[in-house]
Amino acid sequence: MKLEAHGWGLELLPALGGSVGALRYQDNDVLRPAPDGAGDALATGCFPLVPYANRIAHGRFVFDGQHYHLPRNFGEHPHSLHGLGWQAEWAAIGADEDHATLAHAHDGGAGWPWAYRAEQRFTLAPGQMRIALSLTSMADTPMPAGIGLHPYFPCDTETCLTFTAERVWRADETMLPTEPAPAETFGDWSATAPVAGTTLIDNAYDGWDGSAGIGQRWGAFAMRGKGARVLHLYRPPGADFFCAEPVSHLPDAVNRGGMDVLGPGATLTLEMTLSV
Repeated sequence: MKLEAHGWGLELLPALGGSVGALRYQDNDVLRPAPDGAGDALATGCFPLVPYANRIAHGRFVFDGQHYHLPRNFGEHPHSLHGLGWQAEWAAIGADEDHATLAHAHDGGAGWPWAYRAEQRFTLAPGQMRIALSLTSMADTPMPAGIGLHPYFPCDTETCLTFTAERVWRADETMLPTEPAPAETFGDWSATAPVAGTTLIDNAYDGWDGSAGIGQRWGAFAMRGKGARVLHLYRPPGADFFCAEPVSHLPDAVNRGGMDVLGPGATLTLEMTLSV
């Protein structure tokens, strides 16, 4: 599924977790393009995180006095990761040259007993691309809820990143938060810093102000996250990509507080806008 308008080229892969296969502006890759025949959302340019973001420790949590256990969904990794939507097929329910909507419905199985409906609305505009993500509870009882987007940006020696946050969370060997630290612990992002490096960063920046600047060899653009108080930064050592993920909560928030709760019919929303 391809959209072209206002200098943008957007490829969507509804069957592959509702992911973005490519996003280009005037022939420059804004997001990492997925390889031909990609069969895993982790190889794409961006995918949605619903009905929770990042990790739930060992897939176990207690909510409203009840114990729940989600299956592991990321190989041998000990925790449940990124929700359900990224491993589900999404349906295209509307498209034009400059906008498209994808939808995903969950019936209350797969260890997550609350039914919900999620939508992604993609809009191309002059100098701007926006993804609006929503999660609506279709359950009869309150549901813990979290959402986010997982974009992959190309990274080389000239890539730089700028953003401000109140703190960063250190993590254990399985990437669960352990303690807060100064926001400049892994790089002084508030002063603009190069992204490429030889160490792993896989940490949540809390108290994010919702804006970030990304500089690439071909130019610079801004990212804005509405409804996201956390920016999760993932920088594998020596990789040709990095992730700056606008999300609504910290990893394992369902076990630590800070996760939204939706009543029947209520909706949680988040937007990511990329502006060139």
